[in-house]
Amino acid sequence: MALAEGLTRAGIIQILNDVEDMSVVAQAATSSQMVQLSKQLRPDIAIVDGVSAELGRPDAIRGLAEFGATDVLLLTPTRIDGNILRMLTVGVVGLLPMDASPKDLLHALRLISTGYGFIDPVVIRPLVQAAAYQTSEESITSDDRFAGILTPRERQVLACVGQGYSNMEIAQRFTLSENTVKTHVSRVLGKLGLRSRVEAALAVRNSWIAQDAS
Repeated sequence: MALAEGLTRAGIIQILNDVEDMSVVAQAATSSQMVQLSKQLRPDIAIVDGVSAELGRPDAIRGLAEFGATDVLLLTPTRIDGNILRMLTVGVVGLLPMDASPKDLLHALRLISTGYGFIDPVVIRPLVQAAAYQTSEESITSDDRFAGILTPRERQVLACVGQGYSNMEIAQRFTLSENTVKTHVSRVLGKLGLRSRVEAALAVRNSWIAQDAS
């Protein structure tokens, strides 16, 4: 079990300790601990904190897969983004909201232990939306028609605006200050002739912005 918050780990341990057919073999608070313990103990399932920037990373999940047949149940944040989608390709077989009930947690673990995957119904719609927005982001960041108009960073910021990210969330994603993000957003709007970030988001989602920008 790899979770950043000690209280969360303690709560899940309490849940699993009350179940006869499950046991917690190790706890980790960092990605390096998680991978090392997985290598040593080869657990059947790893419960991983998908909210934590330290643990919820594709490279960390890939590290688990390299050392055996450990399946990963990811406890997801409220926002599903491209990072979650990438983790589904490197070892995650289950998605469960971080605030799920003990009953739902046990249900997910039992399904995964028998060879099935699990996606909580609460996660399905955000997951589908994230997949659609990811396609939009990839098209924006790789579209040659933007090359002479927007810088690579501005294209990334535009894609995030299209996904509904706030300035703070964009800043955290790219390790920027909020003021820098505001500047990027203002420049994007000016270069593309848009009046607001709402208009930019609608334009990205409706795929007409590339035509106007060209």
